[in-house]
Formats: sequence, C-alpha cells, structure tokens
Amino acid sequence: MGRIVVISTGGTIASRWQGSGFAADADGQEVVATAPLPEGVTVELVDLFSVNSPRLTTAHQLTLLRTVHEVFADPGVDGIVVTHGTDTLEESAFLVDLHHHDARSVVFTGSQRPMGTADGDGPGNLYDALLTAATTRGLGVLIAFAGRVHAARGTVKTQAVGLDAFADPSKELLGKIGYGKVTMLRTPQRPEALPLPAMPEVPPRVDMVMHHADGDPLLLNAAVEAGARGIVLVGTGAGNATPEIVEAVEAAVARGVLVALTTRVMAGPVTEIYTHGGAVDLVAAGAVPTGTLRAGQARIAVLSALLASDDAAERTKVLREVLAAAGPVLVDA
Repeated sequence: MGRIVVISTGGTIASRWQGSGFAADADGQEVVATAPLPEGVTVELVDLFSVNSPRLTTAHQLTLLRTVHEVFADPGVDGIVVTHGTDTLEESAFLVDLHHHDARSVVFTGSQRPMGTADGDGPGNLYDALLTAATTRGLGVLIAFAGRVHAARGTVKTQAVGLDAFADPSKELLGKIGYGKVTMLRTPQRPEALPLPAMPEVPPRVDMVMHHADGDPLLLNAAVEAGARGIVLVGTGAGNATPEIVEAVEAAVARGVLVALTTRVMAGPVTEIYTHGGAVDLVAAGAVPTGTLRAGQARIAVLSALLASDDAAERTKVLREVLAAAGPVLVDA
C-alpha cells in the first residue's frame, strides 16, 4: 500500500523500567520492531529524539515540524507516522496540522503501557497508525489510538492511564480501525495551512493561566512581566473570569501580548454570554476566543500566530484565522 516513514520521538511506547519508574529509553528501530506491518507497507525510520513528552520544548516541536516537511520533500513517501508520548501529543499533532499543506497523511500514535508489557497497546496502535497513513489522503494530521482515528484539531487526552486515551469532547468520532480497514465517518474542517516558520534562536514565551474561585490577576501579570508574548487564559464556564482579570487582559493586549481565551470545561465552545468579567468583557478587552480548542492546543495556536509575523495586528489576524475552522459542535456550552 505504500512507503511510510516513521519519525520516532520517545514517549511511553519507547519506555522501559528505570529502577523507580518508566522513561523513554528505546530507539526508533526497537519501537518499530514491536509491531507487525500491514500488508504492502514498507517502513523507513527517522530516529529524531527519545524523551518523555512532558519534557518536550517548543524547539523539539519545531524540529519535528521541519522534519515532517523534509520527509515529504520526497515524492516517493506515501505517508508519515509519528510515535510520540501521550502527555503532549495533542499539542505536537496540532502544531504539525496547522502547517500541513500536503494531501499525504501524518498520523500520530503512542501507547499508555510501556514497551515489552504483555498487555501493551503500543504494537497495535503502531500497526493502526501505519495502516491509516497508508490508506488515507486529504484529512490533515490524524491521531490513531485504540482503534479510533481522530483529527488533530480539538482532540485531547481524556484518560490519564486508560487505553482509549484520546477524544474530541465537542465532536463526533472521525474514524474507526478494525479488521485491517480504516473507515472514515466524516471530514475534518481545517483552515488554510500556515507557512513553515523559521527556527527562532529563542522561541516566544507563551504561558497559560487558569481562573478559579478567588482567582486574581497575579499570575497573568507575572507572565507578562516574565516576558510572555502570548497568554492563554483558561476561564470558567463558557470562558469567564472577573472584572480585575479583564483589566489585566486589556493592559497585556496594550503591551502587544497576544491573549487567547479558552475554558476549563471539557466540551463546548467559548461563548460571549456573561458580563461583569465574563467572556463578553474579556473579548472586548482584546482576548481572542478559541471556540472548542482547549488550553494546550490554544497555546499552540498562539505560538504559531506569534511565529507568523512581527506585527501585533497581523498576529491577531492569523490567530483568528487559525481558530475560524470550528465545525459543528456536538455538545453545547
């Protein structure tokens, strides 16, 4: 069915016991060797790095993004599979998706159980990812996990240790894998791909601040003073906070900081319903609502907008365009 390149980055799928806990240890060749290959698929390997995904940096993610583009410079490649730790997989997959203009698929996968365990899920997930990369086109970046196919946009880790670890809580399932076949149930909506960004010497700082009862502007202001060029405000409900935080957002935006507004609620869109510090006021102060994107992917959207331009107005425009591809919402706020 095709020539697939596997880009190995570490994670649980490459983890072994280290004496006190598990950590990424195996190289890509060992990871690939755990899984059978779908009939007709040949595999080549890029051993990019081997780290637990909570340790990934923006520099790691941009290196992965550029590697994907370099691999696809070869027209003989039919698809890419990225093996990745599950903790930040949703962030890396979304970053690649925002810059993915090729009809060929990039499929992220990983595992919840370490390499070599008798009931490990890594080999099955890797097989499914290879099959998906070889048989799908025009769907952007995908996540293959536990027999399901998810679009990169909107998909988050919903289980800390359970095997069916990923879902988009606001959308219907994208596809299923079984009996050697990939069945797509819908087509994901995606904006026009962003150009490949340059590799900055120092990536822009983008921080996340969560609102809660007794929440005040202290941490948001501290992020600005620490040099954050972007902030994701994680509001309550449909995207709400307090009048004091509205003032802090307005001051941050006046200093050229790009502020995005998401919510700590699992499903449904940020919606301008409430005033007195709610989303109505936060958006009026300059925060950009992120629809159904949650904090990790909202941060990636802000990062990509910052990398796209040096002009504050253009960055805001790019962020709005990146966020405009929200499809039908399954669960209302």
